[in-house]
Amino acid sequence: MKSFIRFFSSVKLAIVLLIVITLASILGTLIPQHRSPAEYAAQYGQLSGLLIRLEVTKLYSSWWYLALLIMFSLNTIVCTLTRLFSKIRKVFKHSFNYSEKSLQSLSHSANFSQKGSENGLADSIVRSLKKEGFRIGSSKKDGRLLLRGTKKSLGYFGSDFVHLGLLVILAGGIISGFAGFRTSLQISEGQTLTVPTADFNLRLDKFTTEYYENGSVRDWKSDLTVIENGEEALTKTIEVNFPLSYKGYVFYQGFYGWDWSYPSVELVMKKTSPVESEETIKLHIGEKAVFDDGDLEVHALHFVPDFILNDQNEVTTRSLQPNNPAVFIKALRGGNEVFNGWLFAKFPDFAQMHSRTEGDLNFFFSRYEAGQYSGIQVAYDPGVNWIWVGCALLMLGLCVAFYWPPREIRLILSEMKGRASLTIGGITTKNKDSFKKEFDRLVETIRRQP
Repeated sequence: MKSFIRFFSSVKLAIVLLIVITLASILGTLIPQHRSPAEYAAQYGQLSGLLIRLEVTKLYSSWWYLALLIMFSLNTIVCTLTRLFSKIRKVFKHSFNYSEKSLQSLSHSANFSQKGSENGLADSIVRSLKKEGFRIGSSKKDGRLLLRGTKKSLGYFGSDFVHLGLLVILAGGIISGFAGFRTSLQISEGQTLTVPTADFNLRLDKFTTEYYENGSVRDWKSDLTVIENGEEALTKTIEVNFPLSYKGYVFYQGFYGWDWSYPSVELVMKKTSPVESEETIKLHIGEKAVFDDGDLEVHALHFVPDFILNDQNEVTTRSLQPNNPAVFIKALRGGNEVFNGWLFAKFPDFAQMHSRTEGDLNFFFSRYEAGQYSGIQVAYDPGVNWIWVGCALLMLGLCVAFYWPPREIRLILSEMKGRASLTIGGITTKNKDSFKKEFDRLVETIRRQP
């Protein structure tokens, strides 16, 4: 047990742990947290596997980071307790282990005598000390009367409040590490999703994307409704930096995207015979449009938002952004294929159309539509209230330590041949100039006592 206390009460251990925790926290700030393995692979290459195995990508909930916090908590607890009991004894149990010589060696001291009895002077001293707010204790020793006055004793415990605040903050971090989580939800308008680990659901009523005049995105807004027990509990519009909070869960506007699973396209079909004509066709992918009493069919077969050919010369999409939208269509006349190929919304002249026969049809890709989804980042941090309480305790401790310094007055009275002799000394840890004025005023008050 002694070796345990000796190890965890070490100041060197506290310094080492603080340095390691600080460096780890810096690492967690530099490396994005809670991303997908593909994102880490794209950013860090082969190093990504090592980062994931070491749980650096979820550092604040990793076992080794939580272990560091637990060790630092134990170190703080042991250091605090080993010093706390001596402070309690000092404050609540008056000690009179001092002499005239020790009082005279203090930076604030005085020594004088005056006519009168020891008891009479003691009574006047006690009244003066109590008037200044001192708590008085007394003892008789070797025929002398020893008095001890203390005030602002709470200042002795300023560092303990700081330590308590640190412990509460660490407890909040540990709770968040074990029970907290962060995740993302993709939700479309009108859709209701179950919030992970929560007893309520989330519905997206409306998603709005606002644009600048140059076409770039200015803001995203999501109208969210919390549904609990089948009832609408809360509705709020969230946007970047303005989240929704409910039962400890915080919902942030994180990103947005398009739902390309069932887009609609608008095509323009131009005929050159028997007369020149133009017709607009609106289709969802997988649907067909029929013309000329069923003789002509136009099928929309496939859509990609960002057309590209891969190394195997296969069509794929480079991203989910509509940077190069393209649709693959097929046209049949009398059951015979007359057109098939890709149409490009942004590059109509480069459409890879392949006519099976010489014909009078031309197709152009004019518009596309797809539902947008809102990307909601969900954060559940059960330790956040602990952290706020810890911060309050820490600030309280700093204020007590710096602005409420303890003060102590020690006195020795003796009587000889009708004269009372007094030796007085004062002790403080901070604001010594202010205490000197108070000490001199108190001594002068005692001198004037009859």
